[in-house]
Amino acid sequence: MTPPTDRRDKSGEPLLSVEGLSKTFHDRRLFSRFRGAGVRAVDSVSFSLDAGETLGVVGETGSGKSTLGRLVLRLVEPSAGRIRFNGEDITALSQRQIRGMRQQVQMIFQDPYGSLDPRMSVGSIVAEPMIVHGLWRGGRDDRVLEVMRQVGLQAEHRSRYPHEFSGGQRQRIGIARAMALQPKLLVLDEPVSALDVSIQAQIINLLRDLQQQADLGFLFIAHDLAVVRHVSNRVAVMYLGEIVEIGPRDALYASPMHPYTVSLLSAVPVPTVDRDSGRDRVVLHGEIGSATNLPSGCRFHPRCYKARLKAENPDVETVESQGERLPAACVMHRPRPVDAGDGHVATCHFPERGEDRSQIARHAVASSSGAG
Repeated sequence: MTPPTDRRDKSGEPLLSVEGLSKTFHDRRLFSRFRGAGVRAVDSVSFSLDAGETLGVVGETGSGKSTLGRLVLRLVEPSAGRIRFNGEDITALSQRQIRGMRQQVQMIFQDPYGSLDPRMSVGSIVAEPMIVHGLWRGGRDDRVLEVMRQVGLQAEHRSRYPHEFSGGQRQRIGIARAMALQPKLLVLDEPVSALDVSIQAQIINLLRDLQQQADLGFLFIAHDLAVVRHVSNRVAVMYLGEIVEIGPRDALYASPMHPYTVSLLSAVPVPTVDRDSGRDRVVLHGEIGSATNLPSGCRFHPRCYKARLKAENPDVETVESQGERLPAACVMHRPRPVDAGDGHVATCHFPERGEDRSQIARHAVASSSGAG
C-alpha cells in the first residue's frame, strides 16, 4: 500500500486555527429586500483546535454552526478571516490546492442516507476518496476492508447498497469513507442527531476510539448539549453567527458566563433525583433573530433575561428598545470578551456570577408564568 503523505502539524502550532472568520451570503435576486445587506451567517469567529482534541460547537438552528464547519473545509468560501491548518494558511489556496488539503480534513454529515450515493456499493463508497486522490493504487481493496473493520462493518457488507442498512450502519459507512484517507481532522455536523439514542452511544464510542487511535482533531457540531458534554474537551456556544462563549467543557457547564449559555443548559433534561439541585428553567423571550437584520449592540439583548434584570437596577443607564427599557450598554454597544481564566471567555456586558443565581431563578419563574 502507498499511504498519503504525512503532513503533521508544525511544532507549536495547533492543528486548526481560525481567526476572524466571516461569511456573508448575498441574495442575488433583483428585487430582494435583502440584496444589499446579505445574510451574515458567520461573523468574526476565532478559535483553535489541537490534535486529539474535540471542540464542541452548539447553538440553535440559525446560529451559523453548520456554515462554520463548511468554511473550515472551504466547501463555502469565507468573506473575511483566515484559516490555518497544520500551520499553513489555507484561506487563499486554489481549489486544486485545497483538494490536496482535503486528504487531511474530512466531513461527516447529519443524514447518513442522504450523504451516500444509493447507486454505489459500500465498497465503492469507501474506495471513492482513494480513487479521487490517487492513493493506495496497489492495495485499495485491502484498505477498504481494513477501514470497514475499523468501523464495525463486515467484509460481506462490501457488495451491499446503502438502502440495505440501518441508520446506524449507514453512519458507519460514512465514517469509513471519511477515515479512508487517514485524515487529521474530522468536521462532524450533527453526526448522531438522526439516530436512535441507543445507536447514538455506539457511534459516539466508535468516534472516540478512532480519535484515540489516530490522534484526530474533532470539530463536533451539535444542538444536543448532553452529547456535546460527553464528547468534548472544550465547547463553543454560537448565537447569530458569533461565538458568545468558549471554554473548557467542565468550566462552561458548571459556571456558564453568558446568559444564552445559561438558558441552553437550563433546557437540558436532568434525572428525577437531581430535580431539586437548584437549577431552574430559563425561558427566553421570542425566537432567534434574523441574520439579515441583526440587532444593534449585543445581538442577544432582545431575548436576554439578564438585560431585563439589570434594567431594574436604578444605577444602570437604560434606553427604550422595542417598547421596554433595557441597559444602554446592551442595546448600543457590542460587548467585549470577558476572560474568567483557563481559556474560558464570554462576550457579555453583564456576565454571570455565582451571586446571580437567585435572580435567575426569580426571572425563570416570572418568564414561565408569562409564557403560559
